[in-house]
Amino acid sequence: MSEHEHEIRHMIDSSVPELSPLETIRHSAAHVMADAIKRLWPDAKLAFGPHTEDGFYYDIEMEHRLVPEDFEAIEAEMAKVTASKAPFVREEITRGDAIALFTEMGETLKVEAIDAIPGDATLTLYRSGDFVDLCRGPHVEHTGWIKAFKVMSIAGAYWRGDETRPMLQRVYGTAFGDRKALKLHLKMIEEAKKRDHRKVGKELGLFIFDPIAPASPFFTGKGATVYNLLQTYVRGLYARFGYEEIITPQIFDMELFHTSGHYQHYKDNMFICDIDEREFGVKPMNCPGHCVLFRHTRRSYRELPLRLADFGRLHRYERAGVTHGLTRVRSFCQDDAHIFCRPDQVEQEIAGVTAMILECYRTFGFEELEIEISTRPESFLGEAATWDAAEAALKAALDSQGLKYVINEGDGAFYGPKIDFQVRDALRRSWQLGTIQLDFQLPERFGLEFVDEGDGRSRPVMIHRAMLGSLERFFGVYLEHVGGKFPTWLAPVQVSILPISDRHHAWSEEVAAALRARGIRVELDLRSEKLGLKIRGATLQRVPIMLVLGDKEVEARGVAARTRDGKTGDLETLEAFVTRLAEEASIPA
Repeated sequence: MSEHEHEIRHMIDSSVPELSPLETIRHSAAHVMADAIKRLWPDAKLAFGPHTEDGFYYDIEMEHRLVPEDFEAIEAEMAKVTASKAPFVREEITRGDAIALFTEMGETLKVEAIDAIPGDATLTLYRSGDFVDLCRGPHVEHTGWIKAFKVMSIAGAYWRGDETRPMLQRVYGTAFGDRKALKLHLKMIEEAKKRDHRKVGKELGLFIFDPIAPASPFFTGKGATVYNLLQTYVRGLYARFGYEEIITPQIFDMELFHTSGHYQHYKDNMFICDIDEREFGVKPMNCPGHCVLFRHTRRSYRELPLRLADFGRLHRYERAGVTHGLTRVRSFCQDDAHIFCRPDQVEQEIAGVTAMILECYRTFGFEELEIEISTRPESFLGEAATWDAAEAALKAALDSQGLKYVINEGDGAFYGPKIDFQVRDALRRSWQLGTIQLDFQLPERFGLEFVDEGDGRSRPVMIHRAMLGSLERFFGVYLEHVGGKFPTWLAPVQVSILPISDRHHAWSEEVAAALRARGIRVELDLRSEKLGLKIRGATLQRVPIMLVLGDKEVEARGVAARTRDGKTGDLETLEAFVTRLAEEASIPA
């Protein structure tokens, strides 16, 4: 559902939707904020004001350009509204009366919105004091229930999501049932700013962006080290779970995407070009190419399941307004795989993929997750009966493992239902990473077959699968999760060697050589700087281990490891330290 469709549904009655107590408070706070803005700037015209996961917003058209300095005045006016304890009063209204009312009020955006509402819908108003808005509710009993609120930010939003329409001012806010909860939320926001992967990535020198390649990251040597280690870890899982890695082309004749159905459903998100009087597309996903590879060989039921993994680069056109650091880019790579199996193998394959995904998340410290099954969307390929069977297979696979899940109605891919894995990071934010998508459509469209036990021809089932998802996006999410403090095995620099003076350089170089011989990534700081400055530099770089080497270490031919949180261990022999660190720094098996 588009943002505009969501906003329209917010305005019409559907027997009053169920909202949580916090969602209801935030929904009501959006009205209070709009009321306050109208009091301060009477020329303001209101569009939509729904609640969101973290608060609420209201889209507004007015001559005055809001700036953060205006937030205090808006909050002060909101405080007056809540202090009045004005009741929220629901009122049904006819379409004609609604148009007349909002026309008289000069609310031209509301009048246009009413025209977009289906004719059989019940229209409802909510009044609170002198303020009136078109809304389906529900709301709290009165404005005094809104105990804690804050105006957060301002952004632009096209009216009705249309780039050809006026740019409105989108005012974001948040609200809670008490001030303690609001204070905690604001603290978490400040921590999130400190952990922002764009900020931390710059501090650690991991990646850059340049206008010459919009929304496409350049990874430095350090960033590429982390990126490649992520792939190496996943490859270790592939070896254990029976995958073979393949390589497929970057550019295909558009005939491939006509066959797969992506041309009809996805062409606006593709990079398309003409070569030799033929239309070609840069691949936005791997699955069609994997189907081509599968059908090039005569397959037997004995070969299945066939698990094909591909780290190929993908390119998707994302609008400039929605790209965001590493988490929304145009050029990326997925830890992507497709499993071709017999129908009777589906449940066991989903169980195997689920086990691999859960192990992967434990490795990266994502202990809390939610699982969703997304069902048939309004626009889909194939027959409804086939979809019903596919959805039942996903549920059975999770049920057999005793895993809890929720149903996300209508959010499946156009070719099949899916399981999505949502993890919570260190700041309790939810991120969708892994996915398992069951597909009966692409094997049909590509005419994929295998020779069955009766020497006949049968159609395989295709399972789309990713764990980390986009490596770029996972890089950004994980960087914020750990605040730049990578575990030792993943840190681009694992040990920083800090000699106190020039006479300690020889031992420092010997220590560095011993560590490098065991594959440990070392940075040797031979600058003629004070020790405190060197320690600070390594600490800011979040290097897991520092070795400060002075007379005592040279004489004992040993080292004393200092961790990035400032704790220093006992002096030990170089051999003992290298052996211990080599184990700690190894990629998880």
